Parts: sequence; C-alpha cells; structure tokens
Amino acid sequence: MKRILKIHETDFVRQLVLKRNIKDFVLITGGVIMASIGLKAFLLPNNFLDGGAMGVSLLLQMLTRFDLSILIILVNLPFIVLGARNVSMQFAIKSSLAIFALATLVHFIELPTITDDKLLIAVFGGFFLGAGIGLSIRGGSVIDGTEVLALSVSRRSSLTVGDFIAIFNIILFALAALIVSIETAMYSMLTYISASKTIDFIINGIEEYIGVMIISDDAETLREVIVHELGRGITVFKSDGGYGNKGAAAPDKNILFCVVTRLEVTKLLLEIDKVDSKAFVIQYPIKDTKGGMIKKRPLH
Repeated sequence: MKRILKIHETDFVRQLVLKRNIKDFVLITGGVIMASIGLKAFLLPNNFLDGGAMGVSLLLQMLTRFDLSILIILVNLPFIVLGARNVSMQFAIKSSLAIFALATLVHFIELPTITDDKLLIAVFGGFFLGAGIGLSIRGGSVIDGTEVLALSVSRRSSLTVGDFIAIFNIILFALAALIVSIETAMYSMLTYISASKTIDFIINGIEEYIGVMIISDDAETLREVIVHELGRGITVFKSDGGYGNKGAAAPDKNILFCVVTRLEVTKLLLEIDKVDSKAFVIQYPIKDTKGGMIKKRPLH
C-alpha cells in the first residue's frame, strides 16, 4: 500500500514540476518577446536608456556602436555567475537561456519605428521592457541582472536591495547626462519609471491584499461576522496576556487575522466598529497570497 502511495506521489510531483516548467517557459518566452519589442521598436532607434544592466548595455552601445545583442550577454554574464552562487543553478540556467534568446531576437528581428514622440517612446518603451522583465521574473529568471547584484551586495553590507538599485541607477543616469545629454538622461529616467511600475504590476498584480490583525474582547463575535457576513477566511491565534492600556496586566485573548483586498478594508473596519469600536486593528500590505480562502466564498 505504501509503495502504491509513493508511486502516486511521485507521479503527482512529476506532473506538478512539468506544469511549472511549461508555465515558466511560456512566461519567459513572452517576456523575451516583449523586451525585444521595447528595445527594437522604441529605445534603440531613438538612443533612449533604461535603468539597470539593460541601461548599461544601451549606454555602451551608444558610445561604442558595438552590437547590442553581444553587449547584453557580456554585461549580464557576471550577474548570471552571481545568480548561480547566491540563488541556484536552475535560476542561472534559466536566466542564461532567457538572456541569450533576448540577444538573438535583438540581433535578428527588425521592427519599424512606431513613433517619433519622445514622451511616447519613453513611456511605451519602458512599458514593453518592464513587461518583459516582469514576465521573466515570474518565470523564474532575469533578463536584467541588476537585482542579482543588489541581492549579493545587500548580504555583505547595510544597503538594502532597493537602496543599491537606486544608487546604481542614479550613477547610470548621471553618466548619461554627462556623456550623452541631460535631455536623454531625463527621458531615460521616465523610461525607467515606466518600466519599474510595469514590473511591479506584473509581479504583484492589480489586486493588492491587506493583512488585518484584530485584538478585541469580542473576538468570537467578530470571527462569526467576518466568516458568515463577509465570507472571508480567518485565523485565530492564542495570545498570552500582556500589558493593557489601563496599566494592568491584560488577560489572555484570541487574536484574529484575515486577508482582504484593499477595496474591502473599509467594509471590514465598519463591521469591526459595529461589534467593538475599541478593538485594536493592525493593517499591513501583502504582496501576494497563495491557497486559503482568499477569494470571497458564496454566502448562503
């Protein structure tokens, strides 16, 4: 019996891994195509830059007139090595294939210049490039290795990943302003902003979640309201008594925790106030969720 179960479990794991790999392949392929459109149809013909390793590749191409496809590989090669050491070999292999595919498309495909409007070039060039980077990240790889370097630096210094990326891009755009022109650097900053916002949208999605923790003397009533009236799942934590707001030791309580979308926070707070207006409520953003009762279940 145990042997049969083990065989079924192995088959299930293989199917799960296969589905995951197919999904990753589709996401990375889509990312490479989107990024190549952003580069060939918008940024490259108009000498615009982006941030990160891609921005370095574009700046070097403008200065040396060297083939951008080769520069993309050379600039990202150190980041792939760092990724193999600091993340995983599978990540490094996926990223290598994605970067090589992007370089190949950039070298061989020819796309017409869609617009000469500099503002549209900055916004939509950043959008397509950001979409490509975001889809690649969702697929478990990178086509811009700056974040890998930032992760490595953050582990060895007091800088966070965000701090390092900000400093890296400030230096890059300052060099662009000195070497090329201030106007190019300013439009390139718009490209970077557009790309980064698109990456956030693709990775985190349109629906932002809020974690809500509730400490109340009427925890049981609130639990019933949230589950049966709002149709949301809830987790109950047991807490030892601490130091209360009246200066005395607080009794043991149940702490409620649930996850809602940002559009539902107001309704949840209203229901909490109806039951206990003095409840202590903590809210904090959650980037993504998986499993559990996240989507609202039908109420009967």
